[in-house]
Amino acid sequence: MSRASSRCRFAPGDCCGDALGSAMANNLRARFLGCLVGAAIGDAIGARREAQGMAPIEQIATLAADLQCLTYTDDTHMTIGVAESLIACRGFDGEHMARRFMDNYEAEPWRGYGPGPPRVFRLIRAGEPWQSAAARVYPGGSLGNGSAMRVAPVALLYFRDLDAVAENARATSSITHCHQLGRDGAALQAYAVALALQLSAVHRIDPDLVLHRLHSLTRHEVYKEKLAIIGDLIPEGEKRKVIALLGNSIEAPRSVPTALYCFLKHPDCYTDCILYATSLGGDTDTIACMAGAISGAYLGIEQIPSSWRAKLENRDYIENLADRLWGLATAA
Repeated sequence: MSRASSRCRFAPGDCCGDALGSAMANNLRARFLGCLVGAAIGDAIGARREAQGMAPIEQIATLAADLQCLTYTDDTHMTIGVAESLIACRGFDGEHMARRFMDNYEAEPWRGYGPGPPRVFRLIRAGEPWQSAAARVYPGGSLGNGSAMRVAPVALLYFRDLDAVAENARATSSITHCHQLGRDGAALQAYAVALALQLSAVHRIDPDLVLHRLHSLTRHEVYKEKLAIIGDLIPEGEKRKVIALLGNSIEAPRSVPTALYCFLKHPDCYTDCILYATSLGGDTDTIACMAGAISGAYLGIEQIPSSWRAKLENRDYIENLADRLWGLATAA
């Protein structure tokens, strides 16, 4: 915690003078863009290594350079759905968001969806309320990372109010992942994105400060324990130990903390964060997507390699969604 005094919180509205206010607004806009574009690029690069084992960083870098197009998966497809619904409703509306998920899935079912969401969608189409459909598919609810992977737009819209961030993250999770660990995983990922927006990138980030804040916000002991492990792992970074202690699988407790670790291990470089996340193997698209959302929100879009941005599928539309969320979030 020794570096805490050097941290500078970004506080929209605390600026003095039009020039400073404009600079801060542009900085925040760049972070909104960085978050959604960063998540999509992480997803697209990570998707090329999904369900495979660990790999050298150099191999992942070559893979990313050789890709002609960065095509995203259901992770980004559902993130887009969250953003579209939040913008259309100017906030969370469960019925609308569920319908948006369903329409997007039916338009592009080839995005790599797991078996759970389509079953939920079919139940809702058949008349099941969105609030109960997920529990019908998975009694007790799913604890997968499917709601955490798509939650970044919630963090963007509500970033000033961490209580609202958590409330709406858990609510969006309930559409498909109603298990407490699934809901709390989405909340933890949303907290991390929101805090990344609030932190200044002028000074090097203090991982201890971030972990302490997340620990105080997080409800479930499983995640609190993982946050403590992250702090112990940062100095060493041996990948086999990271996988053994944090995980690299589809369960939220074994991937959300891993994505946070990837960011805190490489806070100053989006590229290193994504390459490291992908090199861990396992559920690489989702871990890199979540890590990319946090890193992009902290560093801003200009710190994402232009060569990667140029290859991202549907980039203009993703940036437009980020811009519209920025407009809603700052309208007050």
